[in-house]
Amino acid sequence: MELARDVWNRRGDIERAWAFFSRVATLQGGERCRHFGRGAFGVGSRRRADWCCDLDTNLLAYALCFGGLNCSCGCITSHHSDRDPAKSNHRKVVILLVGLSRGSCDLAPSFKSFATHAWNGAALYSKVKIGETAILGAGSWGTALAWLWGKDGRQVSLWGHDSDRVARMQGTHENSDYLPGLRLPGSVHVTSELSDCTGADLIVFATPSTALRKVATQLRQAIGNVRAVLLSCVKGIEHGTGMRMSQILSELFPEQKIAVLSGPNLAAEVVQNLPTATVIGCNDSECATSLQGILGSPRFRVYTSQEVTSIELGGALKNVFAVAAGISDGLGLGDNSKAALVTRSLAELVRLGVAMGGTAQAFYGLSGAGDLIVTCYSERSRNHTVGKRLGRGESVMQINQSMRMVAEGIPTARSAFECARHLKIETPIIDQVYAVLYEQKKPTGALEEVLSREQKAEHL
Repeated sequence: MELARDVWNRRGDIERAWAFFSRVATLQGGERCRHFGRGAFGVGSRRRADWCCDLDTNLLAYALCFGGLNCSCGCITSHHSDRDPAKSNHRKVVILLVGLSRGSCDLAPSFKSFATHAWNGAALYSKVKIGETAILGAGSWGTALAWLWGKDGRQVSLWGHDSDRVARMQGTHENSDYLPGLRLPGSVHVTSELSDCTGADLIVFATPSTALRKVATQLRQAIGNVRAVLLSCVKGIEHGTGMRMSQILSELFPEQKIAVLSGPNLAAEVVQNLPTATVIGCNDSECATSLQGILGSPRFRVYTSQEVTSIELGGALKNVFAVAAGISDGLGLGDNSKAALVTRSLAELVRLGVAMGGTAQAFYGLSGAGDLIVTCYSERSRNHTVGKRLGRGESVMQINQSMRMVAEGIPTARSAFECARHLKIETPIIDQVYAVLYEQKKPTGALEEVLSREQKAEHL
């Protein structure tokens, strides 16, 4: 919840805070000391002269009066305009809940707890409570998330498998290998011991896709049945099994709530505090909404969805097409060619994604079209860089040996190629990227095969 406008108005010892709600989470507390009454009224009617905030008369408003917020009483009662709460002995805050009558619209990007004044310790809480967060994977993305979620004082443990790198990070509080110049907040604890993650309420996976099963298995062995919510930020498809990352986690932690996060999120821009949007997917909508409020901010806007399969496949498959876009740039084919390639890549992503269990419409969201666009066009994209170097004549071995970071498009191209063959789905772009990466095919030859395909009607 975010305050869209604060209006402080004193009559006796009453204070009013005006707030716009896009969504209201469940109020926690014992049933015996909680009472709700709700009155709806037209904002334009019986407006008191001392109310200094004008609202659209097409809005429907709900007023709640929270009583006894500065003492042990937790009673919540309705506030009606014909009652003067100034006569009460308890301090109160009146919260105006505004609902839009013109269709559905979220006025706030995320739900946040708030206090209207220093004396007011009351807050509205979402169901998932996160005291400490553990991030597994100290690469660029894991480090960026640690900075993002730790800069406001939240306790974050950042785990890395390389003990030497971790030791350097502990000394400098900087990940010079991946995000040089970024100083991590003091609330971020860097470690190479998985046992340090035992107290976390949220465990975030930011490892390479090829390492996820190994790290998750080690976590299970180190701390047993974790009580935390698990959040996968890994974009890939497991070779051999065709499993998505959340499926691997579900196999190892069958009792846990598992969510996924994906979108057009370049780590280098996130740590510059540039506006970014992402999507959290979870089969449990309440869990997704809770994580939205906990992890989101004005500069890191979080959307929610229950389309877990589509979100994961969109985030994984786009890396293969980014390699193709990089090859196009490396060969100097121009903007017309690249625009056509990216458009046909989206059609291919949707075709294969639907065959793998996704929903067509969901692939046009942040984790599909959004992530595809940024990865295919940004010079900061690892996968685009790999493709560009391939187009300029470098070998896969040369590129791999010179890169610190993993380009997920390389292993995902093999997994996607295998899935397409198994499902009998036509994937001409994926096929040619696979051939360049794993069959030593020349990029120019791959291009000729794509261009020589029969011309036909456009299908999206």
